Amino acid sequence: MKLIIVSGRSGSGKSTALHVLEDLGFYCIDNLPIGLLSPLTREATNQGSGRLKRIAVSIDARNLSDEIANFEDIHRQLRQTGATMEIIFLDATDQALLQRFHATRRKHPLSNDHTSLKEAIDSEKHLLEPIASLADLFVDTTELSIYELRDMVKQRVIGRREQEMALLIQSFGFKHGVPVDSDYVFDVRCLPNPYWDTSLRKYTGIDQPVIEFLENDPQTEKMVNDLIQFIESWLPSFGQSNRSYMTISIGCTGGQHRSVYVCERVGEYFSKNFANVQVRHSELPHLKPAAT
Repeated sequence: MKLIIVSGRSGSGKSTALHVLEDLGFYCIDNLPIGLLSPLTREATNQGSGRLKRIAVSIDARNLSDEIANFEDIHRQLRQTGATMEIIFLDATDQALLQRFHATRRKHPLSNDHTSLKEAIDSEKHLLEPIASLADLFVDTTELSIYELRDMVKQRVIGRREQEMALLIQSFGFKHGVPVDSDYVFDVRCLPNPYWDTSLRKYTGIDQPVIEFLENDPQTEKMVNDLIQFIESWLPSFGQSNRSYMTISIGCTGGQHRSVYVCERVGEYFSKNFANVQVRHSELPHLKPAAT
């Protein structure tokens, strides 16, 4: 029996993720009271097959605060049932969540006459911390469209075989901030910057002129090889500690040239040994995330 718990702050995309799982054959329950998790899991495990073989539930701030605070104990009990369990936690920046609520004009579940929307969003973050701290997969949806989020859930969760680690290797620009869902962050700003060659500014790290520029410097090849060697050396240790997902972020100044090139090289290498490798370029929105 497989159980996926989807959680996160209101407006982060939980409903979208749950709909994807439902379309893929999971028996889905929205806003399940945490106290019912254990009975549901026991019943599904006893059945062994049928509709409850794969379950996805959404747990959010509408639950009782005391039950959320005790989630670690419930999590431990669920592990003891023998069920395969994963927790996906979705979140976004406070500003992004504010904009989404203003756009939809929905009421936040924690807001009232005495609590503003901004205060409710901040309070919800602290309320859900017991769940976030146990998440197997953390997804920052700030810059993701609904369609990109759907693709990510399909590729990272559904495309992963049991006991197999799913890798997301993403480029980003430090001037835009480090992705909060990163497990590893690598800085490649020490490499020669194509931006200072005005003839290369219109290109990105996937274009041949930039590739040739970077490959003409021996430091680039050394950086790529060192990163691959480091990641390859430590991934087995994470796998042994039951990690199912790893997000590796590679950054340069603007996220257009150096980090994109290195990200592509690293992703190409690991796609030969891992079945579920996704390469994403955070600062190149015109490029859709690609599963390799």
